[in-house]
Amino acid sequence: MNAHQHEIAITAARMVVEEGLDFGSAKRRAAKQLGLPPRTALPDNEQVEREVEDYIAIFCADTQPAELHALRTLALQWMERLNRFHPHIGGAVWHGTATQHSDIYLQLFCDDPKSAELALINQNITFEPRHVTGLHGEKVDALSIHAFCTAFNGYIGVHLLIYDLDDVRGALKPDARGRKPRGNIDDLRQRLAT
Repeated sequence: MNAHQHEIAITAARMVVEEGLDFGSAKRRAAKQLGLPPRTALPDNEQVEREVEDYIAIFCADTQPAELHALRTLALQWMERLNRFHPHIGGAVWHGTATQHSDIYLQLFCDDPKSAELALINQNITFEPRHVTGLHGEKVDALSIHAFCTAFNGYIGVHLLIYDLDDVRGALKPDARGRKPRGNIDDLRQRLAT
């Protein structure tokens, strides 16, 4: 990693933690804020994640564990609610770098992609359908919900990414750091218990 990439990673990490930006948006905004040329090479997500971990350890060590616990608790409630869709949790809430500004990302693995949407409608849950980049870089359907979090006395974004049931096998391959990239309900319960 060169000096510019390191600067971008540090600045982006602050934006991720303090503002809840996703890594891509944070890296682009950090490069612009630092006055770097548009074609400057950006750090990869792993580099930014390491800086996020450092930032949390230095500036948020007293508050972040409770915030993470609240987000994991809310995520577990939604996973239990949507249990028939084989929910898995990923992102910052799963990896332990989430703060109160972070959203929750759940992957649902369904026989019929519309079944999750119908389940939300039947439960009178308001959602916003959209398309996002999925596990393998392809566009997937996502249902975004504003869920009330009592610990924060406010709303948190819960994003349900919809996949075919067969996609669950490929979703569990270890990431670049050798970690499990997402977990099911039992995995999340285990993290909450420790």
